[in-house]
Amino acid sequence: MGRILLIAAAVIVGFFLLGSVIGLIFGALKWVLIIGAIALIVSVVFKLTRSSRSNHYS
Repeated sequence: MGRILLIAAAVIVGFFLLGSVIGLIFGALKWVLIIGAIALIVSVVFKLTRSSRSNHYS
């Protein structure tokens, strides 16, 4: 009986730890996507301003 309770407690603790790890991974993924989107927007803006500036002086 004690061994069954110990296994059940270990499974519950494992699920709590798994939830924390998954939350941490998804949180990091969210920030990577946000930073990537900002970098993409900045890159597109720089390309647009560079092409319009070179066309203006030609």
